[in-house]
Amino acid sequence: MTQTITRLNSSDSDFQAQLKKLLAFEESSDHEVHQRVLDIIANVRKNGDQAVLEYTNQFDQCSLSKASELEFSQEQLKSAWDNLPKDKADALQTAANRVRAYAEKQKMESWQYTEADGTVLGQKITPLDRAGLYVPGGKAAYPSSVLMNAIPAKVAGVRELIMVVPTPKGITNSLVLAAAHLAGVDRAFAIGGAQAVAALAYGTETIPAVEKIVGPGNIYVATAKKLVFGQVGIDMIAGPSEILIICDGKTNPDWIAMDLFSQAEHDEDAQAILLSDDADFLDAVALSIDKLLPEMERADIIKASLSGRGALIKVESLEHAAEVSNSIAPEHLELSVEDPEALCEQIRNAGAIFMGRYTAEALGDYCAGPNHVLPTSGTARFSSPLGVYDFQKRSSLIFCSAEGANTLGKTASILARGESLTAHARSAEYRLK
Repeated sequence: MTQTITRLNSSDSDFQAQLKKLLAFEESSDHEVHQRVLDIIANVRKNGDQAVLEYTNQFDQCSLSKASELEFSQEQLKSAWDNLPKDKADALQTAANRVRAYAEKQKMESWQYTEADGTVLGQKITPLDRAGLYVPGGKAAYPSSVLMNAIPAKVAGVRELIMVVPTPKGITNSLVLAAAHLAGVDRAFAIGGAQAVAALAYGTETIPAVEKIVGPGNIYVATAKKLVFGQVGIDMIAGPSEILIICDGKTNPDWIAMDLFSQAEHDEDAQAILLSDDADFLDAVALSIDKLLPEMERADIIKASLSGRGALIKVESLEHAAEVSNSIAPEHLELSVEDPEALCEQIRNAGAIFMGRYTAEALGDYCAGPNHVLPTSGTARFSSPLGVYDFQKRSSLIFCSAEGANTLGKTASILARGESLTAHARSAEYRLK
């Protein structure tokens, strides 16, 4: 039987310890990277465009002489869209339409209500003024990420969306630029790395400061986002990609093996796990893995991911599978079972839930509609997918009538004096009848 992927059994006495070891992942805390990023941020804050230009020329092997050369024109973005082959343009348009339709359902609305004494309480929803979108560049080009990050921001009503994307050796990706045009990106700059994050956070002479930075990147980008948090908001610090599949043994094992591959191919640290109450099915999937792996372009990466962090796990029942899944809190969860709606009722922690045998996780990555920016590393226990709500703010509304000020003022006065905050108390007392 295959040695490509770990086999576990939930009935083993040390299963929890084995599972904990399997899930353990801590990105190396490289003090040198941390210090380098701190230095880059400080330089960009002090020297603005000049620092960004120097880092871009150094890291991306460019030879730009002035900051204005860093910006893509709207004509460039439109030209990229206009010159796309029809099949790619149609696919991007379909994905964009579906992402936008889903995002429209997420918009939070302002509300208020009036109490008996005329006091009005409520909530006011406003969009962020400006958001920054980081898009990986070079060999790793993700037009789907442009759509997933930009469209919810636009639906939320963000006034200005600023995109940054590195262009190593000056090479641009037409799909990324076309997606930016399609999604309504207002300004786009050919910069990347920690310097791009710093520029978005603090602003330069050319690059405007934003209120929130979203989008994936390498360790330098992730570290920079951590360090500028507080100056700006960020979406999340994403870990390696994850998929967890619960299957009742009645789905084609080749389908399941390929679904596992779909996340394992991201990188060697990605995690792909299958839970089933059917031991024979786990054997069948193991055989499918061995059969299909040699066909894959990224076979070495998939094999490293599956052998290092993947697992086929025998569980006692589908109910128990749900319990194990909740403890893992996966980024992507496939419920490849006869009655996924019933099983879904037992799921509490997951970034995105793919229901039924025909719902491949890959559909969610590109065009189903819900966002593919999802919580990883167990953070689905307390966080949610990126959405329109990440680009909207809530403000509380309090509008007291004279009668309301009299009633509430008495209560506030008592509580304030109990905390020895006399000015608070007197402020409320001035308005008493």
